[in-house]
Amino acid sequence: MMTTPEDLTPDLARAARALTQVSARVIGRAAGLEKQQVRAFEKGKEPLAADQLRHLRRALEEHGVVFIPDDDQGGCGVRRKFNSSKVRRLETWEGEGGPAYEDDI
Repeated sequence: MMTTPEDLTPDLARAARALTQVSARVIGRAAGLEKQQVRAFEKGKEPLAADQLRHLRRALEEHGVVFIPDDDQGGCGVRRKFNSSKVRRLETWEGEGGPAYEDDI
C-alpha cells in the first residue's frame, strides 16, 4: 500500500512526471534535486534518501498529480489531480490576461 513518500517507486515517479508534462529539470528544482538525480531515480539507477523522496513526491503533487494507494480494487498508481474539463477552465483563466509585455513606465 502506497501511503508514505518513501513508497514512491521509480516507475510511479516517471509516470507522475509524464502526467505533469514537466521536465526533470523543473521537477528537480522544485524538489531540491538535480535533473540527473531525478532521471537516475526514475530509471531505477540511483536510490533517493527518505527526505529526497518526500520532496520529490511533494513537487509532483504540486504540479498536479495524485498518488493512489493499493486497495481491494487494484494496485497503487498515479493520476491527474484535475479532470480534463477543469484543466481546460484553468488554462482559460490563465490565458485571459493575454501575453505579458514589458512595461514602458
